[in-house]
Amino acid sequence: MRPGRRRAVDRQPPPEVQRCHRPFRLVGSQAASLIASLDRLRTDAVAIARAAVDAIDPFPLTSAALHHHSCMLDRFEEVAIVAAGKAAWPMACAAAAVLETRLMCGVVSGPQGARSLPAVIDAIAGSHPLPDAESVRAADRALAIAAMIRDRRGLLLALLSGGGSAMLAMAAEGITLAEKGSTIDRLSRAGVPIAGLNCVRKHLSAIKGGRLAVAVDGHCLTLAISDVHSPPDDPSTIASGPTVADPSTFRDALQVIDAARVRVTPAVLDLLERGAAGQIAETPKLDDARLRSTAFRVIANRRTAMAGAAHSAKERGYDVHLVDDAVTGEAAVAGKAFVERALAGLTTRGRGCAIASGETTVTVRGPGRGGRNQEFVLGAALELARRETRVVVCSAGTDGIDGPTDAAGGVVSSATMGEARARGVDLERALARNDAYAALEALGGLVTWGSTHTNTGDIHVLLKE
Repeated sequence: MRPGRRRAVDRQPPPEVQRCHRPFRLVGSQAASLIASLDRLRTDAVAIARAAVDAIDPFPLTSAALHHHSCMLDRFEEVAIVAAGKAAWPMACAAAAVLETRLMCGVVSGPQGARSLPAVIDAIAGSHPLPDAESVRAADRALAIAAMIRDRRGLLLALLSGGGSAMLAMAAEGITLAEKGSTIDRLSRAGVPIAGLNCVRKHLSAIKGGRLAVAVDGHCLTLAISDVHSPPDDPSTIASGPTVADPSTFRDALQVIDAARVRVTPAVLDLLERGAAGQIAETPKLDDARLRSTAFRVIANRRTAMAGAAHSAKERGYDVHLVDDAVTGEAAVAGKAFVERALAGLTTRGRGCAIASGETTVTVRGPGRGGRNQEFVLGAALELARRETRVVVCSAGTDGIDGPTDAAGGVVSSATMGEARARGVDLERALARNDAYAALEALGGLVTWGSTHTNTGDIHVLLKE
């Protein structure tokens, strides 16, 4: 089988998940009951996770938010749109449908969606996770559109979502886009959380950290779908905050790099050090008069996704336990901890469902393929192997993308370790090599959705009987 290809399955699992091939023989009614129970739980777990994605559909969320702000929108004769991120396309389509003839122009930087955009909006396929020339073209167009708002009767409508940091990119003067991108890539591979990455991004950028908003001599309204969990829904972190004040500093960016112990180019280091010394203007702060006519609203976040998953679980007859805190930290470790915490929170003897969300990290040490959700479920499988229970864990990115793979995440059960041993798959070695994709593919445990055009982080579901 060629790398990256999924094994064909001729049974009838849900389309999002491959069924496990069981290489060992089970006998007796209890064994048959266990197989049926785990299959049912796997099917439900993937469906419940998918319900989280359906709950954060950008089109109806954006439409509802704009209708809510209709009185404010009626004050403006002309509206321009800047949309960036994984949800940019459907958000812009919804806004165009509401604004109709008041829509003056716009730019969208994100993956192409199913609906058609009006001709006055430029569609640009900005790159993610690292920016490219199209990301720069989108940023240049966004700044040009912002500069057109020179009248109090004009409004810049910014529509932001996860991925916007890379899809709307312009390097600060004195460094190249390649230098900026390599810095972020090294920090990401070192396991730096999203808040730290965005702090550095903002101080290596000509558009982030409030710089888009200060280019507007008028009003600016931002609607955002948040994938930021710490601090929760921080406007200055979502898409690196191009339309809001930035509390971080050049000195903070230097500290992120120092703590991660990564090397940067002399030009990047010189830029940050000159900024820390006050030789380069800081990003706009809260007291900046140029930000007085800006407003920011989060229209969906991880709790929106969790609520959708919880509703689906209750409809399927599960007692639901929501884990309030965002799940963070090293993915495999977080997967083990989730099993412990979820089972402790499910006090019912019957069918139980624990739901959590957040965004973990992976410190890349090996040559394999995978993603944080795939490593999360392998960590969970190791913990489940210690427990004689009927339990399934599913973890997936709500954007449908998990690392540099075609999978959204994975699903495992309390039988996964036994299946792995029977097939000669070493789960611990897979984690050490960052090769979770191959392990889950061999076990039929990949969850595949394709791009969902939305993102509030990851969704974690544990089901038990």
